[in-house]
Amino acid sequence: MNPHRFFRSRSIHNNIAISFSLLILCTTIVLSYTSYRLSSAAVMGNSVAYTSQLIEQVKLNIENYISNMESIAALVLTSSDLERYVKGSSSGQEGKVKDKQLASQYLRSVVQSRTDISSIVYASSEGITVSDRLDAVLKPLPELIAQEWYQQALNQTGVAVSSSHVQHLFQDEYRWVVSISRKLSDTFSEMEADRQGVLLVDLNYSVINNLCKQIELGKRGYVFIVDPSGSLVYHPQQQLIYSQLKFEQLETVLGIKSGSVTVNTGNEQKLYTVDTTSFGWKIVGVTYPDDLVANKQQMQGTAALWGAVSLIFAMAISVLLSYALTKPLKNLEINMKKAERGEFDIRVEIESTNEIGKLARTFNLMIMKIKELMSQIVMEQEMKRVSELKALQAQIKPHFLYNTLDSIIWMAETGKMEEVVEMTSSLSKLMRSTIGEGEELIPIARELEHIRHYLTIQNMRYRHKFTYSIEVDEDILECSILKLVLQPLVENAIYHGIKHNPEQGHILIRGKKEQNDITIQVIDNGVGMNPEQMNKLLLQKADYRIGSGVGVANVNHRIQLYFGDHYGLSFTSEMEEGTTVILRIPALYEEENP
Repeated sequence: MNPHRFFRSRSIHNNIAISFSLLILCTTIVLSYTSYRLSSAAVMGNSVAYTSQLIEQVKLNIENYISNMESIAALVLTSSDLERYVKGSSSGQEGKVKDKQLASQYLRSVVQSRTDISSIVYASSEGITVSDRLDAVLKPLPELIAQEWYQQALNQTGVAVSSSHVQHLFQDEYRWVVSISRKLSDTFSEMEADRQGVLLVDLNYSVINNLCKQIELGKRGYVFIVDPSGSLVYHPQQQLIYSQLKFEQLETVLGIKSGSVTVNTGNEQKLYTVDTTSFGWKIVGVTYPDDLVANKQQMQGTAALWGAVSLIFAMAISVLLSYALTKPLKNLEINMKKAERGEFDIRVEIESTNEIGKLARTFNLMIMKIKELMSQIVMEQEMKRVSELKALQAQIKPHFLYNTLDSIIWMAETGKMEEVVEMTSSLSKLMRSTIGEGEELIPIARELEHIRHYLTIQNMRYRHKFTYSIEVDEDILECSILKLVLQPLVENAIYHGIKHNPEQGHILIRGKKEQNDITIQVIDNGVGMNPEQMNKLLLQKADYRIGSGVGVANVNHRIQLYFGDHYGLSFTSEMEEGTTVILRIPALYEEENP
Protein backbone atom coordinates (compact mmCIF):
# COMPACT_ATOMS: atom_id res chain seq x y z
CA MET A 1 0.00 0.00 0.00
CA ASN A 2 1.25 3.42 -0.89
CA PRO A 3 1.78 5.27 2.45
CA HIS A 4 1.18 8.64 0.82
CA ARG A 5 -2.15 7.48 -0.62
CA PHE A 6 -3.04 5.76 2.65
CA PHE A 7 -2.65 8.97 4.68
CA ARG A 8 -4.05 11.22 1.96
CA SER A 9 -7.39 9.40 1.96
CA ARG A 10 -7.90 9.87 5.69
CA SER A 11 -8.76 12.82 7.87
CA ILE A 12 -6.11 14.79 9.72
CA HIS A 13 -7.54 13.51 12.99
CA ASN A 14 -7.06 9.89 11.90
CA ASN A 15 -3.64 10.59 10.37
CA ILE A 16 -2.40 12.21 13.58
CA ALA A 17 -3.82 9.39 15.70
CA ILE A 18 -2.31 6.70 13.42
CA SER A 19 1.05 8.47 13.23
CA PHE A 20 1.26 8.94 16.99
CA SER A 21 0.18 5.35 17.57
CA LEU A 22 2.81 3.98 15.19
CA LEU A 23 5.47 6.19 16.73
CA ILE A 24 4.48 5.18 20.24
CA LEU A 25 4.24 1.51 19.22
CA CYS A 26 7.78 1.57 17.78
CA THR A 27 9.09 3.47 20.80
CA THR A 28 7.39 1.06 23.20
CA ILE A 29 8.80 -1.96 21.39
CA VAL A 30 12.30 -0.48 21.34
CA LEU A 31 12.14 0.59 24.98
CA SER A 32 10.66 -2.72 26.11
CA TYR A 33 13.28 -4.72 24.19
CA THR A 34 16.09 -2.45 25.39
CA SER A 35 14.84 -2.59 28.97
CA TYR A 36 14.67 -6.36 28.78
CA ARG A 37 18.17 -6.61 27.29
CA LEU A 38 19.62 -4.21 29.86
CA SER A 39 17.90 -6.05 32.69
CA SER A 40 19.17 -9.40 31.38
CA ALA A 41 22.66 -8.00 30.97
CA ALA A 42 22.56 -6.53 34.47
CA VAL A 43 21.41 -9.83 35.92
CA MET A 44 24.08 -11.65 33.94
CA GLY A 45 26.75 -9.20 35.03
CA ASN A 46 25.76 -9.40 38.68
CA SER A 47 25.58 -13.17 38.50
CA VAL A 48 28.99 -13.40 36.87
CA ALA A 49 30.46 -11.06 39.47
CA TYR A 50 28.84 -13.08 42.23
CA THR A 51 30.13 -16.32 40.76
CA SER A 52 33.60 -14.86 40.38
CA GLN A 53 33.60 -13.85 44.04
CA LEU A 54 32.52 -17.33 45.06
CA ILE A 55 35.14 -18.98 42.91
CA GLU A 56 37.80 -16.66 44.26
CA GLN A 57 36.68 -17.49 47.76
CA VAL A 58 36.90 -21.22 46.99
CA LYS A 59 40.33 -20.67 45.53
CA LEU A 60 41.47 -18.82 48.63
CA ASN A 61 40.05 -21.53 50.89
CA ILE A 62 41.82 -24.26 48.97
CA GLU A 63 45.07 -22.31 48.84
CA ASN A 64 44.88 -21.67 52.58
CA TYR A 65 44.10 -25.28 53.21
CA ILE A 66 46.93 -26.53 51.05
CA SER A 67 49.21 -23.97 52.65
CA ASN A 68 48.27 -25.36 56.04
CA MET A 69 49.02 -28.85 54.82
CA GLU A 70 52.38 -27.64 53.54
CA SER A 71 53.08 -26.20 56.95
CA ILE A 72 52.15 -29.48 58.57
CA ALA A 73 54.41 -31.31 56.14
CA ALA A 74 57.24 -28.93 56.94
CA LEU A 75 56.58 -29.39 60.63
CA VAL A 76 56.72 -33.13 60.27
CA LEU A 77 59.99 -32.94 58.41
CA THR A 78 61.50 -31.00 61.28
CA SER A 79 60.60 -33.71 63.76
CA SER A 80 63.64 -35.02 65.66
CA ASP A 81 62.16 -38.51 65.79
CA LEU A 82 61.76 -38.62 62.04
CA GLU A 83 65.19 -37.09 61.54
CA ARG A 84 66.83 -39.65 63.80
CA TYR A 85 65.12 -42.48 62.06
CA VAL A 86 65.95 -41.15 58.60
CA LYS A 87 69.61 -40.56 59.52
CA GLY A 88 69.80 -43.97 61.18
CA SER A 89 71.48 -42.41 64.21
CA SER A 90 70.73 -45.35 66.52
CA SER A 91 73.05 -48.29 66.42
CA GLY A 92 71.87 -51.78 66.29
CA GLN A 93 68.70 -53.24 64.99
CA GLU A 94 66.83 -52.72 68.16
CA GLY A 95 67.68 -49.02 68.21
CA LYS A 96 66.55 -48.58 64.64
CA VAL A 97 63.29 -50.36 65.34
CA LYS A 98 62.73 -48.10 68.27
CA ASP A 99 63.49 -44.99 66.19
CA LYS A 100 60.96 -46.14 63.59
CA GLN A 101 58.36 -46.69 66.26
CA LEU A 102 58.95 -43.21 67.63
CA ALA A 103 58.76 -41.66 64.17
CA SER A 104 55.54 -43.58 63.42
CA GLN A 105 54.13 -42.50 66.74
CA TYR A 106 54.88 -38.92 65.91
CA LEU A 107 53.21 -39.20 62.51
CA ARG A 108 50.20 -40.85 64.09
CA SER A 109 49.88 -38.08 66.62
CA VAL A 110 49.76 -35.57 63.79
CA VAL A 111 47.14 -37.56 61.88
CA GLN A 112 45.03 -38.00 64.97
CA SER A 113 45.08 -34.25 65.54
CA ARG A 114 43.60 -33.59 62.07
CA THR A 115 40.62 -35.47 60.85
CA ASP A 116 41.16 -34.22 57.32
CA ILE A 117 44.48 -36.03 57.00
CA SER A 118 44.13 -39.60 55.81
CA SER A 119 47.72 -40.72 56.30
CA ILE A 120 51.35 -39.63 56.44
CA VAL A 121 54.07 -41.75 54.93
CA TYR A 122 57.78 -41.26 54.53
CA ALA A 123 59.65 -43.33 51.96
CA SER A 124 63.10 -43.20 50.49
CA SER A 125 64.95 -45.06 47.83
CA GLU A 126 67.32 -46.25 50.55
CA GLY A 127 64.66 -48.57 51.85
CA ILE A 128 63.39 -46.40 54.66
CA THR A 129 59.64 -46.31 55.05
CA VAL A 130 57.51 -45.22 57.93
CA SER A 131 53.81 -44.35 58.25
CA ASP A 132 51.31 -43.31 60.88
CA ARG A 133 49.69 -46.75 60.93
CA LEU A 134 50.44 -49.42 63.47
CA ASP A 135 48.85 -52.43 61.89
CA ALA A 136 48.64 -51.43 58.23
CA VAL A 137 51.07 -53.02 55.85
CA LEU A 138 52.74 -50.74 53.33
CA LYS A 139 53.18 -51.90 49.85
CA PRO A 140 56.67 -52.84 48.74
CA LEU A 141 59.13 -49.99 48.50
CA PRO A 142 59.71 -50.29 44.70
CA GLU A 143 55.99 -49.93 44.19
CA LEU A 144 55.81 -46.92 46.49
CA ILE A 145 58.66 -44.97 44.94
CA ALA A 146 57.29 -45.68 41.48
CA GLN A 147 54.05 -43.87 42.24
CA GLU A 148 53.34 -40.43 40.90
CA TRP A 149 53.44 -38.55 44.20
CA TYR A 150 56.97 -39.79 44.81
CA GLN A 151 58.31 -39.06 41.38
CA GLN A 152 56.57 -35.70 41.20
CA ALA A 153 58.16 -34.59 44.50
CA LEU A 154 61.61 -35.60 43.32
CA ASN A 155 61.26 -33.74 40.05
CA GLN A 156 60.28 -30.36 41.43
CA THR A 157 61.21 -27.95 44.12
CA GLY A 158 58.85 -27.43 46.96
CA VAL A 159 55.54 -29.13 47.52
CA ALA A 160 53.91 -31.29 44.87
CA VAL A 161 50.12 -31.36 44.93
CA SER A 162 48.53 -34.22 43.07
CA SER A 163 45.08 -34.56 41.67
CA SER A 164 42.47 -36.62 43.42
CA HIS A 165 43.15 -40.29 43.07
CA VAL A 166 42.83 -43.64 44.74
CA GLN A 167 45.76 -44.08 46.99
CA HIS A 168 47.76 -47.33 46.86
CA LEU A 169 49.93 -47.12 49.93
CA PHE A 170 48.60 -49.89 52.10
CA GLN A 171 47.58 -53.38 51.33
CA ASP A 172 43.83 -53.78 50.77
CA GLU A 173 43.11 -50.06 51.30
CA TYR A 174 41.85 -47.78 48.54
CA ARG A 175 40.91 -44.32 49.59
CA TRP A 176 40.21 -41.23 47.50
CA VAL A 177 42.77 -38.74 48.53
CA VAL A 178 44.62 -35.66 47.43
CA SER A 179 48.32 -36.03 47.95
CA ILE A 180 50.84 -33.44 49.09
CA SER A 181 54.43 -34.66 48.79
CA ARG A 182 57.70 -33.00 49.53
CA LYS A 183 61.27 -34.05 48.98
CA LEU A 184 63.22 -34.50 52.20
CA SER A 185 66.41 -32.80 50.98
CA ASP A 186 64.55 -29.52 50.59
CA THR A 187 64.12 -29.43 54.36
CA PHE A 188 67.13 -31.13 55.77
CA SER A 189 69.83 -29.19 54.04
CA GLU A 190 72.44 -30.45 56.39
CA MET A 191 71.78 -34.07 55.40
CA GLU A 192 73.79 -35.79 52.88
CA ALA A 193 73.03 -35.00 49.30
CA ASP A 194 72.32 -38.58 48.30
CA ARG A 195 69.35 -38.95 50.59
CA GLN A 196 66.17 -38.98 48.38
CA GLY A 197 63.32 -39.42 50.83
CA VAL A 198 59.82 -38.02 50.22
CA LEU A 199 57.20 -37.18 52.81
CA LEU A 200 53.61 -37.82 51.72
CA VAL A 201 50.55 -36.30 53.33
CA ASP A 202 47.29 -37.70 52.02
CA LEU A 203 44.24 -35.53 52.49
CA ASN A 204 40.78 -36.99 52.65
CA TYR A 205 38.98 -36.32 49.42
CA SER A 206 35.93 -35.37 51.41
CA VAL A 207 37.70 -32.17 52.42
CA ILE A 208 37.77 -30.92 48.83
CA ASN A 209 34.30 -32.30 48.27
CA ASN A 210 32.95 -30.42 51.27
CA LEU A 211 34.63 -27.21 50.21
CA CYS A 212 33.08 -27.33 46.75
CA LYS A 213 29.69 -28.95 47.10
CA GLN A 214 28.40 -26.28 49.47
CA ILE A 215 28.77 -23.73 46.73
CA GLU A 216 25.43 -23.04 45.03
CA LEU A 217 25.44 -21.45 41.61
CA GLY A 218 21.81 -21.16 40.53
CA LYS A 219 19.58 -24.17 40.16
CA ARG A 220 22.00 -26.31 38.19
CA GLY A 221 25.34 -24.59 38.69
CA TYR A 222 28.31 -26.30 40.31
CA VAL A 223 32.05 -26.04 40.91
CA PHE A 224 34.72 -28.37 39.66
CA ILE A 225 38.50 -28.41 39.95
CA VAL A 226 40.98 -29.50 37.37
CA ASP A 227 44.76 -29.79 37.68
CA PRO A 228 47.22 -28.36 35.15
CA SER A 229 47.32 -31.65 33.24
CA GLY A 230 43.59 -31.62 32.67
CA SER A 231 42.77 -34.28 35.22
CA LEU A 232 39.74 -33.66 37.35
CA VAL A 233 40.50 -33.03 41.00
CA TYR A 234 36.88 -32.61 41.91
CA HIS A 235 33.62 -32.73 40.06
CA PRO A 236 30.16 -33.23 41.58
CA GLN A 237 29.36 -35.67 38.80
CA GLN A 238 32.76 -37.21 38.45
CA GLN A 239 31.46 -40.70 37.79
CA LEU A 240 29.41 -39.42 34.85
CA ILE A 241 32.54 -37.73 33.50
CA TYR A 242 34.57 -40.91 33.76
CA SER A 243 31.80 -42.89 32.12
CA GLN A 244 31.65 -40.24 29.39
CA LEU A 245 28.01 -39.50 30.04
CA LYS A 246 28.89 -35.90 30.76
CA PHE A 247 31.49 -33.64 29.24
CA GLU A 248 33.29 -30.48 30.19
CA GLN A 249 35.19 -28.15 27.90
CA LEU A 250 38.50 -28.79 29.70
CA GLU A 251 40.67 -27.47 26.88
CA THR A 252 38.84 -24.18 27.05
CA VAL A 253 39.18 -24.10 30.83
CA LEU A 254 42.93 -24.82 30.72
CA GLY A 255 43.42 -21.95 28.32
CA ILE A 256 42.03 -19.42 30.81
CA LYS A 257 43.93 -18.19 33.82
CA SER A 258 41.03 -16.25 35.21
CA GLY A 259 37.83 -14.87 33.81
CA SER A 260 34.61 -16.07 32.24
CA VAL A 261 33.75 -17.69 28.97
CA THR A 262 30.47 -18.90 27.49
CA VAL A 263 30.47 -22.22 25.69
CA ASN A 264 27.77 -24.01 23.77
CA THR A 265 26.92 -27.52 24.82
CA GLY A 266 24.22 -28.89 22.60
CA ASN A 267 21.10 -26.80 22.80
CA GLU A 268 22.11 -24.72 25.78
CA GLN A 269 24.96 -22.57 26.99
CA LYS A 270 27.31 -22.82 29.94
CA LEU A 271 29.23 -20.01 31.54
CA TYR A 272 32.66 -21.03 32.84
CA THR A 273 34.12 -18.75 35.50
CA VAL A 274 37.75 -19.77 36.05
CA ASP A 275 40.36 -18.87 38.62
CA THR A 276 43.78 -20.49 39.06
CA THR A 277 45.43 -21.36 42.34
CA SER A 278 49.10 -20.79 43.07
CA PHE A 279 49.84 -24.50 42.54
CA GLY A 280 48.03 -24.66 39.17
CA TRP A 281 44.59 -25.97 39.94
CA LYS A 282 41.76 -24.41 37.97
CA ILE A 283 38.74 -23.60 40.12
CA VAL A 284 35.85 -23.57 37.68
CA GLY A 285 32.36 -22.31 38.43
CA VAL A 286 29.76 -23.57 35.96
CA THR A 287 26.57 -21.60 35.62
CA TYR A 288 23.74 -21.66 33.11
CA PRO A 289 22.66 -18.30 31.66
CA ASP A 290 19.08 -19.49 31.62
CA ASP A 291 19.34 -20.18 35.34
CA LEU A 292 21.05 -16.85 36.00
CA VAL A 293 18.12 -15.16 34.33
CA ALA A 294 15.73 -17.48 36.05
CA ASN A 295 12.87 -15.06 35.73
CA LYS A 296 13.45 -14.57 32.00
CA GLN A 297 9.89 -15.41 31.05
CA GLN A 298 8.61 -13.30 33.92
CA MET A 299 10.77 -10.40 32.74
CA GLN A 300 9.51 -10.89 29.19
CA GLY A 301 5.91 -11.04 30.39
CA THR A 302 6.36 -8.00 32.61
CA ALA A 303 8.00 -6.04 29.80
CA ALA A 304 5.24 -7.07 27.39
CA LEU A 305 2.52 -6.23 29.94
CA TRP A 306 3.87 -2.79 30.74
CA GLY A 307 4.56 -2.24 27.06
CA ALA A 308 0.92 -3.04 26.26
CA VAL A 309 -0.36 -0.86 29.11
CA SER A 310 1.91 1.99 28.01
CA LEU A 311 0.79 1.49 24.43
CA ILE A 312 -2.92 1.62 25.32
CA PHE A 313 -2.39 4.65 27.53
CA ALA A 314 -0.29 6.38 24.88
CA MET A 315 -2.81 5.57 22.12
CA ALA A 316 -5.59 7.05 24.23
CA ILE A 317 -3.50 10.17 24.73
CA SER A 318 -2.72 10.31 20.99
CA VAL A 319 -6.44 10.10 20.15
CA LEU A 320 -7.30 12.83 22.65
CA LEU A 321 -4.38 14.96 21.48
CA SER A 322 -5.29 14.57 17.82
CA TYR A 323 -8.91 15.41 18.69
CA ALA A 324 -7.79 18.54 20.54
CA LEU A 325 -5.54 19.54 17.64
CA THR A 326 -8.16 18.97 14.96
CA LYS A 327 -11.18 20.34 16.86
CA PRO A 328 -10.47 23.97 15.80
CA LEU A 329 -10.06 22.73 12.22
CA LYS A 330 -13.40 20.90 12.37
CA ASN A 331 -15.09 24.02 13.75
CA LEU A 332 -13.53 25.97 10.92
CA GLU A 333 -14.78 23.38 8.43
CA ILE A 334 -18.34 23.61 9.85
CA ASN A 335 -18.30 27.40 9.54
CA MET A 336 -16.92 27.12 5.99
CA LYS A 337 -19.88 24.93 5.05
CA LYS A 338 -22.23 27.52 6.56
CA ALA A 339 -20.53 30.18 4.49
CA GLU A 340 -20.90 27.91 1.46
CA ARG A 341 -24.67 27.87 2.13
CA GLY A 342 -24.71 31.66 2.22
CA GLU A 343 -24.55 32.25 5.97
CA PHE A 344 -22.21 35.17 6.47
CA ASP A 345 -23.22 36.13 10.02
CA ILE A 346 -20.84 33.56 11.46
CA ARG A 347 -17.64 33.97 13.40
CA VAL A 348 -15.07 31.31 14.26
CA GLU A 349 -14.02 31.44 17.88
CA ILE A 350 -10.29 32.10 18.13
CA GLU A 351 -8.95 29.95 20.98
CA SER A 352 -5.23 30.26 20.38
CA THR A 353 -2.57 32.34 18.71
CA ASN A 354 -0.97 29.49 16.81
CA GLU A 355 -1.29 28.73 13.08
CA ILE A 356 -4.88 27.50 13.49
CA GLY A 357 -5.79 30.66 15.39
CA LYS A 358 -4.26 32.76 12.61
CA LEU A 359 -6.22 30.73 10.05
CA ALA A 360 -9.47 31.31 11.99
CA ARG A 361 -8.73 35.04 12.20
CA THR A 362 -8.09 35.15 8.45
CA PHE A 363 -11.33 33.25 7.83
CA ASN A 364 -13.31 35.75 9.94
CA LEU A 365 -11.78 38.64 8.03
CA MET A 366 -12.60 36.92 4.75
CA ILE A 367 -16.23 36.29 5.76
CA MET A 368 -16.62 39.89 6.90
CA LYS A 369 -15.20 41.12 3.61
CA ILE A 370 -17.46 38.77 1.62
CA LYS A 371 -20.47 40.00 3.58
CA GLU A 372 -19.55 43.60 2.80
CA LEU A 373 -19.12 42.74 -0.86
CA MET A 374 -22.44 40.87 -0.93
CA SER A 375 -24.22 43.82 0.66
CA GLN A 376 -22.61 46.09 -1.85
CA ILE A 377 -23.68 43.81 -4.72
CA VAL A 378 -27.27 43.60 -3.41
CA MET A 379 -27.41 47.36 -3.12
CA GLU A 380 -26.01 47.76 -6.62
CA GLN A 381 -28.51 45.21 -7.98
CA GLU A 382 -31.38 47.01 -6.28
CA MET A 383 -30.23 50.30 -7.73
CA LYS A 384 -29.89 48.64 -11.12
CA ARG A 385 -33.41 47.16 -10.85
CA VAL A 386 -34.93 50.50 -9.92
CA SER A 387 -33.04 52.18 -12.74
CA GLU A 388 -34.24 49.53 -15.18
CA LEU A 389 -37.87 49.93 -14.06
CA LYS A 390 -37.67 53.63 -14.50
CA ALA A 391 -36.13 53.15 -17.92
CA LEU A 392 -38.95 50.81 -18.99
CA GLN A 393 -41.55 53.16 -17.65
CA ALA A 394 -39.88 56.01 -19.49
CA GLN A 395 -40.09 53.94 -22.69
CA ILE A 396 -43.87 53.56 -22.28
CA LYS A 397 -44.70 57.22 -21.80
CA PRO A 398 -43.54 58.43 -25.24
CA HIS A 399 -45.16 55.48 -26.95
CA PHE A 400 -48.52 56.19 -25.31
CA LEU A 401 -48.28 59.83 -26.16
CA TYR A 402 -47.31 59.16 -29.76
CA ASN A 403 -50.26 56.80 -30.34
CA THR A 404 -52.77 59.15 -28.74
CA LEU A 405 -51.57 62.14 -30.71
CA ASP A 406 -51.73 60.01 -33.84
CA SER A 407 -55.39 59.32 -33.08
CA ILE A 408 -56.16 63.03 -32.43
CA ILE A 409 -54.40 64.02 -35.62
CA TRP A 410 -56.29 61.38 -37.51
CA MET A 411 -59.69 62.65 -36.16
CA ALA A 412 -58.78 66.31 -36.70
CA GLU A 413 -57.89 65.55 -40.28
CA THR A 414 -61.29 63.95 -40.75
CA GLY A 415 -63.11 66.97 -39.22
CA LYS A 416 -64.49 65.25 -36.21
CA MET A 417 -64.03 68.13 -33.86
CA GLU A 418 -66.39 66.87 -31.16
CA GLU A 419 -64.47 63.62 -31.10
CA VAL A 420 -61.22 65.56 -31.05
CA VAL A 421 -62.45 67.44 -28.02
CA GLU A 422 -63.55 64.23 -26.35
CA MET A 423 -60.28 62.49 -27.18
CA THR A 424 -58.26 65.50 -26.12
CA SER A 425 -60.17 65.57 -22.86
CA SER A 426 -59.52 61.88 -22.37
CA LEU A 427 -55.84 62.40 -23.21
CA SER A 428 -55.60 65.21 -20.71
CA LYS A 429 -57.06 63.04 -17.95
CA LEU A 430 -54.96 60.14 -19.05
CA MET A 431 -51.75 62.15 -18.97
CA ARG A 432 -52.63 63.55 -15.56
CA SER A 433 -53.14 60.10 -14.15
CA THR A 434 -50.10 58.78 -15.96
CA ILE A 435 -47.66 61.40 -14.80
CA GLY A 436 -48.87 61.12 -11.20
CA GLU A 437 -46.18 61.57 -8.55
CA GLY A 438 -43.61 59.34 -10.16
CA GLU A 439 -44.53 56.29 -8.05
CA GLU A 440 -44.15 52.75 -9.45
CA LEU A 441 -47.20 51.20 -7.79
CA ILE A 442 -50.66 52.63 -7.99
CA PRO A 443 -54.09 51.28 -6.92
CA ILE A 444 -55.86 49.05 -9.44
CA ALA A 445 -58.70 51.60 -9.50
CA ARG A 446 -56.35 54.25 -10.88
CA GLU A 447 -54.95 51.81 -13.44
CA LEU A 448 -58.54 50.98 -14.55
CA GLU A 449 -59.36 54.68 -14.81
CA HIS A 450 -56.31 55.07 -16.95
CA ILE A 451 -57.30 52.15 -19.17
CA ARG A 452 -60.86 53.58 -19.60
CA HIS A 453 -59.44 56.81 -20.96
CA TYR A 454 -57.17 54.80 -23.18
CA LEU A 455 -60.02 52.60 -24.48
CA THR A 456 -62.13 55.72 -25.12
CA ILE A 457 -59.36 57.19 -27.23
CA GLN A 458 -58.68 53.97 -29.10
CA ASN A 459 -62.40 53.25 -29.64
CA MET A 460 -62.82 56.67 -31.18
CA ARG A 461 -59.73 56.18 -33.30
CA TYR A 462 -60.90 52.83 -34.64
CA ARG A 463 -64.44 54.15 -35.22
CA HIS A 464 -66.11 52.04 -32.64
CA LYS A 465 -64.72 48.89 -34.17
CA PHE A 466 -64.90 47.33 -30.79
CA THR A 467 -66.78 47.64 -27.61
CA TYR A 468 -65.31 47.09 -24.16
CA SER A 469 -66.37 46.30 -20.65
CA ILE A 470 -64.58 46.17 -17.29
CA GLU A 471 -65.58 43.62 -14.65
CA VAL A 472 -63.27 43.93 -11.69
CA ASP A 473 -64.15 42.89 -8.14
CA GLU A 474 -64.39 45.84 -5.84
CA ASP A 475 -62.29 44.17 -3.12
CA ILE A 476 -59.17 44.42 -5.25
CA LEU A 477 -59.57 47.98 -6.41
CA GLU A 478 -57.36 49.27 -3.63
CA CYS A 479 -54.70 46.66 -4.26
CA SER A 480 -51.48 47.84 -5.84
CA ILE A 481 -50.39 47.24 -9.41
CA LEU A 482 -47.49 48.45 -11.50
CA LYS A 483 -48.37 51.59 -13.38
CA LEU A 484 -49.23 51.25 -17.10
CA VAL A 485 -49.15 47.44 -17.33
CA LEU A 486 -52.71 47.05 -18.71
CA GLN A 487 -52.37 49.53 -21.54
CA PRO A 488 -49.90 47.41 -23.63
CA LEU A 489 -52.16 44.40 -23.17
CA VAL A 490 -55.22 46.30 -24.40
CA GLU A 491 -53.17 47.76 -27.21
CA ASN A 492 -52.02 44.27 -28.19
CA ALA A 493 -55.66 43.07 -28.20
CA ILE A 494 -56.62 45.97 -30.51
CA TYR A 495 -53.67 45.69 -32.87
CA HIS A 496 -53.38 41.89 -33.12
CA GLY A 497 -56.92 40.79 -32.32
CA ILE A 498 -59.62 43.33 -33.13
CA LYS A 499 -57.93 45.35 -35.89
CA HIS A 500 -57.85 42.43 -38.33
CA ASN A 501 -61.34 41.14 -37.42
CA PRO A 502 -63.95 42.16 -40.06
CA GLU A 503 -66.63 42.20 -37.40
CA GLN A 504 -66.96 44.45 -34.41
CA GLY A 505 -64.89 43.11 -31.61
CA HIS A 506 -65.18 43.25 -27.83
CA ILE A 507 -62.57 43.65 -25.16
CA LEU A 508 -63.35 42.47 -21.66
CA ILE A 509 -61.18 43.34 -18.68
CA ARG A 510 -61.91 41.06 -15.72
CA GLY A 511 -60.17 41.16 -12.37
CA LYS A 512 -60.49 39.06 -9.24
CA LYS A 513 -58.55 37.74 -6.29
CA GLU A 514 -57.33 34.13 -6.25
CA GLN A 515 -56.06 33.24 -2.79
CA ASN A 516 -53.08 35.58 -2.26
CA ASP A 517 -52.82 36.65 -5.88
CA ILE A 518 -54.75 38.93 -8.17
CA THR A 519 -55.48 37.98 -11.74
CA ILE A 520 -56.54 40.49 -14.36
CA GLN A 521 -57.64 39.09 -17.72
CA VAL A 522 -57.71 41.05 -20.97
CA ILE A 523 -60.06 39.09 -23.23
CA ASP A 524 -60.72 39.84 -26.86
CA ASN A 525 -62.75 37.98 -29.51
CA GLY A 526 -60.33 38.83 -32.30
CA VAL A 527 -58.52 36.64 -34.79
CA GLY A 528 -56.57 34.80 -32.12
CA MET A 529 -52.99 33.50 -32.17
CA ASN A 530 -51.32 30.20 -32.80
CA PRO A 531 -48.99 28.74 -30.12
CA GLU A 532 -45.90 29.93 -31.96
CA GLN A 533 -47.13 33.52 -31.88
CA MET A 534 -47.96 33.29 -28.20
CA ASN A 535 -44.51 31.93 -27.32
CA LYS A 536 -42.90 34.65 -29.39
CA LEU A 537 -44.69 37.38 -27.43
CA LEU A 538 -42.77 36.72 -24.20
CA LEU A 539 -39.43 35.95 -25.83
CA GLN A 540 -38.99 39.25 -27.60
CA LYS A 541 -36.56 41.84 -26.33
CA ALA A 542 -37.96 44.33 -23.84
CA ASP A 543 -38.82 47.20 -26.10
CA TYR A 544 -41.90 49.10 -26.93
CA ARG A 545 -42.28 49.59 -30.62
CA ILE A 546 -45.73 49.95 -31.96
CA GLY A 547 -47.24 46.84 -33.42
CA SER A 548 -44.21 44.74 -32.72
CA GLY A 549 -45.79 43.06 -29.69
CA VAL A 550 -42.64 43.61 -27.62
CA GLY A 551 -44.68 45.86 -25.25
CA VAL A 552 -46.24 42.70 -23.85
CA ALA A 553 -42.81 41.25 -23.20
CA ASN A 554 -41.90 44.56 -21.59
CA VAL A 555 -44.86 44.28 -19.19
CA ASN A 556 -44.00 40.68 -18.33
CA HIS A 557 -40.40 41.64 -17.66
CA ARG A 558 -41.43 44.54 -15.44
CA ILE A 559 -43.77 42.35 -13.37
CA GLN A 560 -41.16 39.62 -12.86
CA LEU A 561 -38.46 42.15 -12.14
CA TYR A 562 -40.58 43.73 -9.42
CA PHE A 563 -42.52 40.79 -7.92
CA GLY A 564 -40.42 37.78 -8.92
CA ASP A 565 -40.50 34.95 -11.43
CA HIS A 566 -43.71 33.44 -10.02
CA TYR A 567 -45.68 36.32 -11.45
CA GLY A 568 -46.15 37.76 -14.92
CA LEU A 569 -48.24 37.06 -18.00
CA SER A 570 -49.74 33.93 -19.54
CA PHE A 571 -51.85 33.43 -22.67
CA THR A 572 -54.64 31.29 -24.00
CA SER A 573 -55.83 31.76 -27.57
CA GLU A 574 -57.72 30.02 -30.32
CA MET A 575 -57.64 31.04 -33.92
CA GLU A 576 -60.81 32.95 -34.96
CA GLU A 577 -62.01 32.77 -31.37
CA GLY A 578 -59.90 35.32 -29.58
CA THR A 579 -57.09 35.69 -27.05
CA THR A 580 -57.01 35.93 -23.30
CA VAL A 581 -54.01 37.50 -21.55
CA ILE A 582 -53.78 36.72 -17.83
CA LEU A 583 -51.83 39.08 -15.62
CA ARG A 584 -50.89 37.67 -12.20
CA ILE A 585 -49.55 39.79 -9.40
CA PRO A 586 -49.48 39.40 -5.59
CA ALA A 587 -52.38 40.88 -3.69
CA LEU A 588 -50.71 43.87 -2.08
CA TYR A 589 -52.54 46.61 -0.34
CA GLU A 590 -51.07 50.02 -0.02
CA GLU A 591 -49.75 49.48 3.49
CA GLU A 592 -48.04 46.28 2.33
CA ASN A 593 -46.15 47.85 -0.53
CA PRO A 594 -42.45 47.20 -0.35
